[in-house]
Amino acid sequence: MVKHLLLCYRRMFKLNKKRKIIICKVSILQKYVKSLWNQLVGCCIGKSIKYRKLSRQHSSSTTTAAPPSSPSRGAVPDGGFNGKCYCDHSKESLEDLVALKICLLGDNQIGKTSFLTKYVGKEKGEESFSTTGLNQMDKILCVKGARISYSIWEVQGDVSASTQIPVACKDSVAMLFMFDLTSRCTLKSVISWYQQARQWNQMAIPVIIGTKFDDFVQLPLDMQWTIASQARAYAKALNATLFFSSATYNINVNKIFKFITAKLFNLPWTLERNLTIGEPIIDF
Repeated sequence: MVKHLLLCYRRMFKLNKKRKIIICKVSILQKYVKSLWNQLVGCCIGKSIKYRKLSRQHSSSTTTAAPPSSPSRGAVPDGGFNGKCYCDHSKESLEDLVALKICLLGDNQIGKTSFLTKYVGKEKGEESFSTTGLNQMDKILCVKGARISYSIWEVQGDVSASTQIPVACKDSVAMLFMFDLTSRCTLKSVISWYQQARQWNQMAIPVIIGTKFDDFVQLPLDMQWTIASQARAYAKALNATLFFSSATYNINVNKIFKFITAKLFNLPWTLERNLTIGEPIIDF
């Protein structure tokens, strides 16, 4: 009887050992396949990333506070996808992030930093340019079960921009070309910014953004019409989507990044066109 039990124990020991070896091999194979998949997806997007496919199911949403009142009857706060974005950082790890880069270009004193600060959610005074003249901020959001990390690179609009543009534009999935709606010379500069940026990146989604809409609506209607017409002509020539925005009143700030997200991941979100003078124009 004892001899029989010993034989049984030996057989069980051998089986357990074989099982552990099989499990170890399967685990190694899974890690290899996952690594290969990440490399393939990284090549498709243009950079090495950790990627998780977006779910088609709607994720739960959190309640958000109502934004401040608009300076114009048509200047309504941002809308969203078919469901709102939310993120719980405490339960996630960096392994789940889809890391994407966006660059932001335009002349000095047009509201680029205020726009970026409003979107990221930092307080005024927290932002600062490094010695290279680049201001970089991050924003993490969750869309339908996947976490997206936007690394947004703002180029300082001075004479040193030519050395900053390559760093900011390389590997970017979207380019935001900004101008002041109350300054036509900054609108004309968009062409130059676009030409310089395209030398380093031909694939990024182009978006033209007119800032300071709250000041723009105080201009005479004929001047508003002239600026809006010229901005729409530039957007058409550059095959870019046009947004009028205001960081002060949070007009179209979040909507711009939601548009980019929907465009990148082919999400079912319909952007409504608005060409009414005196309202925050959206043209595409």
